[in-house]
Amino acid sequence: MLNTLKTNFGYDSFRPLQKEIIDHVAGRNDALVLMPTGGGKSLCYQLPALLFPGITIVVSPLISLMKDQVDALKANGISAEFLNSTLSPEVIEVIQERAVRGDIKLLYIAPERLANPSFRHFLSSLNVSLIAVDEAHCISEWGHDFRPDYRNFGALRELFKDVPVIALTATATKRVRFDILNQLGLKEDQTFISSFNRPNLQYGVEPKYKTFDQLVTLLNKYKGEPTIIYCFSRKQTEQLASDLRSAGYSAKPYHAGLSKDARQETQEQFITDEVPIIIATIAFGMGIDKPDVRLVVHYDLPKTLESYYQETGRAGRDGLPAECVLFYSLGDKRKQDYFINMMANAEEQENARQKLGQVIEYCNLGVCRRKYILGYFDELVSENSCANCDNCLAPAHDHNITALAQSIIRAVIETGERFGAGHVIKVLRGSKTKRLEDFGHNALSTFGLEKKTSEAELKHAVDQLIKQGIVKKDTGEYPTLSIDSEGRNLLQSGAQIYIQKPKTEMLKLSTPQVADLEYSTELFESLRNLRKQVADQKSVPPFVIFGNKSLIEMAHYLPKNREEFAKISGVGNQKLEQFADIFTELIQTYAIQNNLESKAIPTRAKAEQKRLVSREGSTYAETKRLIDQKLTLQEIANERNIKEGTVISHIEQLVISDSDLDITYLKPVESRLKPILAAFYKSGQTSLSPVRSLLGDTYSFDEIRLARLFLG
Repeated sequence: MLNTLKTNFGYDSFRPLQKEIIDHVAGRNDALVLMPTGGGKSLCYQLPALLFPGITIVVSPLISLMKDQVDALKANGISAEFLNSTLSPEVIEVIQERAVRGDIKLLYIAPERLANPSFRHFLSSLNVSLIAVDEAHCISEWGHDFRPDYRNFGALRELFKDVPVIALTATATKRVRFDILNQLGLKEDQTFISSFNRPNLQYGVEPKYKTFDQLVTLLNKYKGEPTIIYCFSRKQTEQLASDLRSAGYSAKPYHAGLSKDARQETQEQFITDEVPIIIATIAFGMGIDKPDVRLVVHYDLPKTLESYYQETGRAGRDGLPAECVLFYSLGDKRKQDYFINMMANAEEQENARQKLGQVIEYCNLGVCRRKYILGYFDELVSENSCANCDNCLAPAHDHNITALAQSIIRAVIETGERFGAGHVIKVLRGSKTKRLEDFGHNALSTFGLEKKTSEAELKHAVDQLIKQGIVKKDTGEYPTLSIDSEGRNLLQSGAQIYIQKPKTEMLKLSTPQVADLEYSTELFESLRNLRKQVADQKSVPPFVIFGNKSLIEMAHYLPKNREEFAKISGVGNQKLEQFADIFTELIQTYAIQNNLESKAIPTRAKAEQKRLVSREGSTYAETKRLIDQKLTLQEIANERNIKEGTVISHIEQLVISDSDLDITYLKPVESRLKPILAAFYKSGQTSLSPVRSLLGDTYSFDEIRLARLFLG
């Protein structure tokens, strides 16, 4: 099983619970898998699919997700296809014929196709070994994303009574979980529940105050990194995208009101790193399978904690640190209340109101947010601090504001407890407005008392005092402030008052940490650019080529040959064959230019590593022997059963170690060599990619690489 994991997926070990699930499914048993986004759910059916003799059918509700997963499987050399409405009838016919012949291991289908009798007839002609139901919460009307088409699954279950079923979801409360088991005919003892904890995600809630400026601060912190921003309405996504573009950011809206072509284009641009910022409606599921999203922002209040957890779950799927920020105000709650009150069904209305109440409670927490989220999904945590949410990073005892709090309390009392926070803050800052003069508030003892304190600091302090119950805020139509007897006693007692530091200051001071390994950010960016070029050539998203974790390992360990490159996480046989030479070439060029030495890479899959090394050979002696015989590149490649690119990489290493090696007979013809050398001189460097860009597709990387050996 480990060999299959390394050979086909490039990983050396399983994540928590993966092996147990795969063992269970490989024994032809049903399973319900609850695992957080980014926890490795897909592998739980993809790896068994390779162990079974027949085809695996995957039911998935999201067209974009199908394509991304199929692209990733194909990049790993696994035969996979999808059938959905984006394909022409001719293409569908070809795929179905291949499936019948047994040429496909995994076939992704949309749930609505199961209602079609002719499609079910096609399925009945297949040798089906496993059925996977992705996003299984969609089958439950108690889930946050119920899809009636999922009820068609019964027809598939009836068609393949003896075929094991694995259902997978990242978000399911206990009620939804039992509903899935009932709808799919699964047993409770076949349920696997992984921890819902995503330790790499940092959670935070910001009170809405100059929200656009707060957002810009966040975006500058993650400049150029993939970001998703969720808004309440379609109109707001359009407006915010326009405002961000005016501020110099590359951002596009994404919602159900856009044309299918517009949504498809925007999604492709986001996945391929052309547009880093997407603004989407909260209600519209994007189905983005992009592992390197570093920031998820909720510009408005989500409807439920399930949807919030799922939407924040689109951050940091590569396991690297990411941040999730929710901007909150009572005004957002009123917007949600309006739509809840319009619901006709009383039970649905009460359910929606209860779920919204839990979101409000989450926003107003003064304790660990992660613990609250996990508790919502019935996962008990003994620790009171996660050290990675705003409340745990800046506890309430950090910031003494006793004098400022006394000023605020006095100002609320002096203004008659008839005004909101904005008016009280204007009094404290000594604002010269007609409204203040009309009420005579410019003559109060607290007028101008805090003129050196910024408006943002005062707003934050008021919000914190409200959260602690020291200041009372009316929740009616006019949110006025008042002080009860406890608050008045604080003026007399002189008790110390502590609050959290303003989080906007935290945002400005903190910088995102990318990984534990030390590496050159310059080399990482070069590798990322190379990944993008390769991905564009193959018409797939960059993360299909390599994830950021793999690039970080490359930039840290600096592998110099295929044997070392094979040890990088995410490098399976297919990717080793396709990409080892071009990536190690860039890495070694950078290492030589910067006097860097390669580091020993831990061997984590010894059996597989031996097989790879023995296939490639551990020395270059055999290649040198054939060069001494004056064999051509093609003859050497055929003799050694390796690719010409590998031969060239051997020659590069041999030239460094053996100055007497005669390779003049391999020199390209003058008409091909001259333009290549000219391109090298023009680029001013020895890297292949800039030269290839100058020359175009007329010259292959191997040809350019060989010509480089003859640079004078």
